[in-house]
Formats: sequence, structure tokens, C-alpha cells
Amino acid sequence: MKKVKGKKKGMFIFLCIIAFVVSFAGSALFKATYKSPEMKKYTVNWNDEIGAVYTDISYGEKEANKFDIYAPADASKSNYKLVVYLHAGGFTTGDKADDKEMLQWLCSKGYVAVGINYTLRSEEHPEASVYSQSIEIKEAMPVIIEKAKELGYNIDAMAISGGSAGHALAMLYAYRDADTSPVPVKMLFGAVGPSSFYPEDWKCYGFDQDGSEEAAAELFGIMAGKPITVDMLGTPEYDEQMKDISALFWVDENTVPSVLAYGAYDKVQSFDASIRLDQKLTEYGVAHEYIVLEHSGHGLQNDSKKYTEYMEKVEEYLNEFLPVD
Repeated sequence: MKKVKGKKKGMFIFLCIIAFVVSFAGSALFKATYKSPEMKKYTVNWNDEIGAVYTDISYGEKEANKFDIYAPADASKSNYKLVVYLHAGGFTTGDKADDKEMLQWLCSKGYVAVGINYTLRSEEHPEASVYSQSIEIKEAMPVIIEKAKELGYNIDAMAISGGSAGHALAMLYAYRDADTSPVPVKMLFGAVGPSSFYPEDWKCYGFDQDGSEEAAAELFGIMAGKPITVDMLGTPEYDEQMKDISALFWVDENTVPSVLAYGAYDKVQSFDASIRLDQKLTEYGVAHEYIVLEHSGHGLQNDSKKYTEYMEKVEEYLNEFLPVD
């Protein structure tokens, strides 16, 4: 492929970035809309006998710094486990309310379940990046633990999870920030979240092609919240600059058990990056499940049996690594 020059190069960069934003923003609907009979057990008829919801609790000064708590009706126990679920939306859209069914189900199992909003990248907030969002999530945790305690739920351990962009942020907290968590992080689960940003892996945007270097550098710089130049690509300096938003780089022998689901035909984020993640988790002997939906894209829409397997593994890992007392 010949290198693109001048105005054509600028248009190529623009189109790559717009394609990413539009398609990734649409990932707020990444879950299949069809629910198989097997999946119905992961929804509940929410009522006061299951729990109560406390909405829009502030954890910071920014407008989006709010979280919801789904608290079990039984508040008599001495300790509770927390599960945080972070919303999808391509880092530019989405809301904690989008995941109410997941949060309700988790609460019905006896967990204190929490959805968190974070500052989305937009015209009003062009400074927002994956890194700044991950820091907001990190800063929310002590406030969540304290608020739960005020409500009568003493948290002694937690899991974190999410879908798409939320999964990426959840991995960063579980793999990068677990050492600073106010309570031990016991496991992670999530689907279709990017874990690394090697341009050659992002074939879905043509970043493996000659002439795409500037587009890749600009897009990944936006995500990292720092300048990335073409000269950095493929160097140790690039890895260092991208480390703060690349969960892959934080995997070691202490990484928490993880359940991961990815679509083999994902055109929104890099499927190849998930292969790298699976290989590194395996290399370090981390307990994990890497579930590939072989006929699905980012929405995981064409493999209902495999998606059910993913949820079954989530439940299995919760019971093993974060059992309700």
C-alpha cells in the first residue's frame, strides 16, 4: 500500500479517528439483545425484598463523578463483598444506569453492587482520556467503601468488571491499581475491552498498513492523554508511554483471577490484543478463562451458548474467589 500524502493523509487520520469514536461509542450496546432461556437466570424481578438502590452519590468534584449502590435487603451480616461494574460506551458515551440488570443480579446474589460514571471524552471535555478515566475510577473506590459502611455494609473484599470501555478500565484497576485498593481485589471479569495498543494488532482500523502510522499515533495519543509520535511506534519508549492504559503490561504472577470474553470478528477493538493478554496470563500462571465467541463481533451477538458459558464462568469464579459469607 502506498503511503498517503498531504490532504489525503490528513483525511485518512480523520476518518480513522471518527470510525473509532462512532463504532466504539456504539459499543454501549455490546451485549446481545436476544436473551436465550439459559441467560434468563442472570436477570431478576427487582423489588424491595432483593435490595435497595442509592443513586447519584458523589465521589469527586466533576459533574460525572457519581455512583449508584445496589445494596442487599439483608443488612445483618458483619461483612459484605463488593462487585463494581463499569459501563460501556467507547470512553465517550454510556451511563451506569445502562447496567442495572447486571447490578440487580449481582445484588440478588448477596453482593453490594456498584455502577460508576466517569468523565467522558466530548467537546465539553476534550481533556478526558482513558488514563484520566482510570484515575477517576481509582479515586472513587475509597468513597464507595466508606459510603457502603455508612449504609451498614462493611466491605472486606471486591471484584471489578465491565463491558468494552468499562472492561478496559476494570482491567486497569484490577491489574495496575490493586495494590492501592482500600480492600483486596479478588477477581476480574469482563468482555471485549482493549488491553494493549500495538498498532499492528489493530487491523480493524488498518493500522497494520503502511501510511497509517500518523493515524495510529494520534488516536492512541488521544486515548493515553499524551502526545504519541510516529517515531515512538515500535520502540520501548512507546511501550512506556502507553503503559498507563495498557492492562497487558501490568500482568504478573500476582494478577487476580480473570474471566474474559472476546468476539473473534471484533471490528471495534483489537481481537489480536486479547490473544496477547491470554498468552501473558498463561505465562504467569494466572487463573483465568479466555472465552472466544468464534462467530461474533464486538456485540457478542452470534454465540448465545458461548455467552452463556462466559456468564457461567463468571458465577463460578465469583463463588470461588469472592464467596458471599
